[in-house]
Amino acid sequence: MLRIGQFTDTFLPIMDGVGRVALAFSETLCHMGHQVSVVTPMYDTGFRGGYPFELVDFLGMSLPGMRYYKQGEAPWDAHYRKRMKMIPLDIVHAHSPFTAGSEALRLAVQRKIPLVATFHSKYYDDFLKATKSEKLARLGVKFVVDYYDRCDEVWTVSQGTADVLHEYGYEKEIIVIPNGVSMRTAEEASIKEAERRWGLQKDPMILFVGQMNWKKNLLTVLEACAIMQKNDTPFQLVLAGQGPDMKEIEQKIYDLGIEGRSHLAGHITDAALLDGLYSRASLFAFPSLYDTAGMVVREAAVMGTPSVIVRGSNAAEVIADQQNGYLCENTPEDLARIMTDALANPERNKEIGLQARNTIPVAWETIMETVVARYQHLIDLNREGKLQKKYLRIV
Repeated sequence: MLRIGQFTDTFLPIMDGVGRVALAFSETLCHMGHQVSVVTPMYDTGFRGGYPFELVDFLGMSLPGMRYYKQGEAPWDAHYRKRMKMIPLDIVHAHSPFTAGSEALRLAVQRKIPLVATFHSKYYDDFLKATKSEKLARLGVKFVVDYYDRCDEVWTVSQGTADVLHEYGYEKEIIVIPNGVSMRTAEEASIKEAERRWGLQKDPMILFVGQMNWKKNLLTVLEACAIMQKNDTPFQLVLAGQGPDMKEIEQKIYDLGIEGRSHLAGHITDAALLDGLYSRASLFAFPSLYDTAGMVVREAAVMGTPSVIVRGSNAAEVIADQQNGYLCENTPEDLARIMTDALANPERNKEIGLQARNTIPVAWETIMETVVARYQHLIDLNREGKLQKKYLRIV
C-alpha cells in the first residue's frame, strides 16, 4: 500500500478538467487499496462525506475575475499544518505549479520524499489573457518551468502537451500518462430527464461540455451553428458548463439569431444527468485549441457519441478522421460542413460513435497500473539515494 498526496488548486465542487483528473486519480487509487490524501484550497465547508480519500484543505481566496477558483497559502493555515503533520506520505503528486504545487514541493523537501508533477494546461495563453502583456506571460511561463525543473518526474496527458512544455523551455524527459475514463452506460431515465429539463426536441443534438470561456474556441461553434441554421439544417445546441464569458456567450447566441435552437445548461453536478446529455447527443463539438487532452472527448466516446475536433489540436491525437470521430479545419465554415454531413448520415454517424467507444476510452484502473508503477519506481530510487536534491523557490 502506498501513501500518496494529490495536490490540486481546483477540486470539488468546481470540477474543471484538472480537478476531475485529480478526483479520478484519488478515487481509483483508493479503490486499488492505496491511501490517498487530497490537498486543495477550501471550496466548500458543507458536508463532504462519502469520499474514499482524506480531504485536507487550506484556506483559499477567490481570484479577481475568476470567482470559480481559489488560491491560498497552505503554510499560513495553522489548522491545515496540524492535520498534515499527522498524515504520513510516501510520495506527493502536484497537478498545478501554483499554491497547491508549492505546498507539494515544500512537503517533498521537508520529508525527503519524491515529487511528481503533471503539466495540464497551456499557461502562456492563460497568463496572456489575464495580463494582456507578452512580457508578463513569458515571465509566468519561466515561473512554471522553474517549478517543473524542481520535480523528480514530470508527466503530461498527451504528446502534444509535452511538446508545449518543451517549447516553454523545459529540457528534461517527460512521461506521457494519458487521462482515463470511467467505463459506464447512461440510464434511459437520465436521458429522458435531460430531454425534459432542457426541452429537447426530436432534432439531432450538438453538445459542448466545458468552461464557458472564449479560449475554448466556442465562437467557432456558435458561428458554425448560425451557418447551419441559415442552410436549414435541423439541429439543437446544448452548452454545459460555467465560466467567465457566460454572459458574452449568451449575448452572442442572440446576436447570431440561434437562441431558439440553443440551451445553456450551466454547471451540471449530477453525473448521471450529464451522461444522459452525452448519450442523447448526436455530436460532441470540441474545437478547442487550448485544451491539452480533452477528457470530455473520452467521456462522450464512452457514451457512443463521436466528437468533431480541430485537425492538429492536442485533443485530435485520439481521432482517426471519419473512423472514430471527425476532424475539421479551424473555421466556422468547415465545422458547419462536417457537422451537417454527419447529421445528414445518422446511421454512419452512429457507427462512428460505436468505434469511438471501442477505440478511445481507457479505464482509469488501467491507467493507474502505470501510475502506481511509476510512483513505486520513484520511491525505490529515493530510498537508494538516486533522486536529485530538491530545493524550495526563493521569492
